[in-house]
Amino acid sequence: MIDGWNHLRSGKVRDLYTNLNGELLIVASDRISAFDYILPTEIPGKGKLLTQLSLFWFEMFKEIVPNHLITTDVPDEVKERAVIVKPLEMFPIECVARGYLTGSGWVEYQKNQSVTGIALPAGLLDGSKLPSNIFTPATKAEMGDHDENITFERASSIVGQEDAKSLRDLTLKLYATAHDYAATRGIILADTKFEFGLDAEGKICLGDEALTPDSSRFWSADSWKPGGAQPSFDKQYVRDWLLASGWDRQSPPPELPQDVVDKTRERYESAFTLLTGRNI
Repeated sequence: MIDGWNHLRSGKVRDLYTNLNGELLIVASDRISAFDYILPTEIPGKGKLLTQLSLFWFEMFKEIVPNHLITTDVPDEVKERAVIVKPLEMFPIECVARGYLTGSGWVEYQKNQSVTGIALPAGLLDGSKLPSNIFTPATKAEMGDHDENITFERASSIVGQEDAKSLRDLTLKLYATAHDYAATRGIILADTKFEFGLDAEGKICLGDEALTPDSSRFWSADSWKPGGAQPSFDKQYVRDWLLASGWDRQSPPPELPQDVVDKTRERYESAFTLLTGRNI
């Protein structure tokens, strides 16, 4: 319970509240998800880090696209890990940008040498830089279901062609801006996803989170070498541990050992400090 706020719903990581003015309070928890499951073990301090890093990017992007932020003046019990925002009519697709081939893109490429219908050159490796940045949208899955990569044509059929083009252009512009900035900090932004919505005036706004280790792949530029897994500053470490644990990805996920929790937290904090120049 948060005084003055009514709980609306909880997602994999965030809890959403509303007040009598129709404003929304988004609280980032310390929960972590992987393979579309909420894991039973939390990562201490993660919610604060996600919120503060998103605010950093919102500030950087404010001349490119408006965002949903109203204020960071939130109730004391959720201070620094919550924001008050205006409600948006969210587009029902994930807006994904990729500059490197990895993850589900790599899996798809091995099958048909393309990603979401975008043909790619032969001979690319896991971790290869793509000839140009690409927009690879995905459906938004319900809790427990899996997001599905889709073609631009299917995205257009879901949100309309004009909005799909606007979302593609915005996604690629934000990705390029963030990628170039991250490169100055010794980090490769391999891919990321954004969520957009329409405000009351019909303007496209950036919502949810932006360029956190939950929604992005951050690699060390010094150790990047195509041909396999890359040293990362994101939750890939958790994914790798889960895959090696023998979990079948169909049943409730296992508890994370303390060393995995500690190393994941270290990676998240390293990403924050390298990108912002501040300690969390």
